Amino acid sequence: MREIVLDTETTGISPAEGHRVIEIGALEMINHTPTGVQLHLYINPEREIEEGAFRVHGISTEFLADKPLFADIADEFLAFVGEDKMVIHNASFDVGFLNAELERLGKPVFPMSQAIDTLAMARKKFPGAQANLNALCKRFEIDNSHRDLHGALVDADLLAEVYIELIGGRQPGLSLDPASPSKKSADNDPASVDVGGFNITSDKTLAVRPHSASDEEKAAHEQFLQSIDNPIWKRS
Repeated sequence: MREIVLDTETTGISPAEGHRVIEIGALEMINHTPTGVQLHLYINPEREIEEGAFRVHGISTEFLADKPLFADIADEFLAFVGEDKMVIHNASFDVGFLNAELERLGKPVFPMSQAIDTLAMARKKFPGAQANLNALCKRFEIDNSHRDLHGALVDADLLAEVYIELIGGRQPGLSLDPASPSKKSADNDPASVDVGGFNITSDKTLAVRPHSASDEEKAAHEQFLQSIDNPIWKRS
């Protein structure tokens, strides 16, 4: 399963007001594991950057003056994403900006169904709690000390770690819940076991493994026992 963790930086907050994408950071995950394959692009927006946006990401109009236009990188970006799911924090913002850029070029836009919104996931999992990227990094003890300013690739990298935690950590098919009478027990659920007051439930049931020793294994074991000098179990 391939997913693309993605973040953008922009000249302002609204594509409807003519604001543009100026940075794209995207990294590839296969089966929820980063592969190291990534795409990082700076883009000349052909307009000034708002002061408020500059304070967030620190990217200046002067820095972007010699960078390619979105039209120059669109095909490379679309080929990188393909038809795979995009993991985005506050997906409506980034997808809205990307689709505005694609519409200018007469290219097909992304359906919202192609995006996995980690902001919505966090709000559902932790209702009432802060759900911005810094707060989630703190909750999951993810080191974000290098995040002085917003940056698309830095934020995509942090978001990949946050996303893994939101779906249940490195073993999303395994859940730990306090055992209670309302939970399935090992008696009626072969994939559910009580351990130390927690109900461990796996979404995979393994086939029963044979544990009986063969006649050859029993004979070898007996021969080994006879070879032990003065074993403790024979002492009076």
